[in-house]
Amino acid sequence: MSLFDLTGRTALVTGSSRGIGSALAQGLLEAGARVVVHGRDPDAAQASAGRLREITGGEVLVETFDVTDAEAVDAGIGRIERAWGTPDICVNNAGIQRRAPFTEFATADWHDLVATNLTSAFLVGQRVARGMVTRGSGKIINVGSVQSRLARPNITPYSATKGGVVMLTQGMCADLGPHGIQTNALAPGYFATELTRVLVEDADFSAWVAQRTPAGRWGQVHELVGALVFLASSASDYVNGQTIYVDGGMTAVV
Repeated sequence: MSLFDLTGRTALVTGSSRGIGSALAQGLLEAGARVVVHGRDPDAAQASAGRLREITGGEVLVETFDVTDAEAVDAGIGRIERAWGTPDICVNNAGIQRRAPFTEFATADWHDLVATNLTSAFLVGQRVARGMVTRGSGKIINVGSVQSRLARPNITPYSATKGGVVMLTQGMCADLGPHGIQTNALAPGYFATELTRVLVEDADFSAWVAQRTPAGRWGQVHELVGALVFLASSASDYVNGQTIYVDGGMTAVV
């Protein structure tokens, strides 16, 4: 299916040294792209890159910079551009989670969540988009969440940042669409990863996920790849400003 073939394209996936980001990077490699694996920890990023090369046989570049620091982002994207040119695909996946009741939520944690989950997508997306505008094409995929639409106790700031990702995506569509760039959001539901292992192993929480989700189970990270490749490929050239929920139906039901 040539529409979905990413051969010859370059992708940057932020926060791809583990978890969902690593699975997304692997999916892009398997679809034919060469991929920049990114993280803050050089050792973790190199380990992830080595694993992905071994699994896929694909071409992988490692880049480490702080996605919340504008100067670091500028320098990091500059290094990528010198090595491989402006990415054809930019996946803003970097994110963190903090939990506490709203009345007790630490201000520092609020700022960390906003910086990592929302500001980073603005900074990286803006910097990469400059080269995409010059070229006249590009795909930007911002990673949201079911919490872009649904709220739960103790994660109010996280929900706020992921709601912001959806509106950032729509605004980027308005500004960048005329330049041949498609910006969409990929919003995962509850997925089993090393970061959610404690919740997966919590029998009560896993029972809630199964009951609340029409699919009746946690998602597996490989199940995000199809939607990602669609949004990263020519198959989505007339899809712009949209949020695709990959959540087993959770956001469709009450």
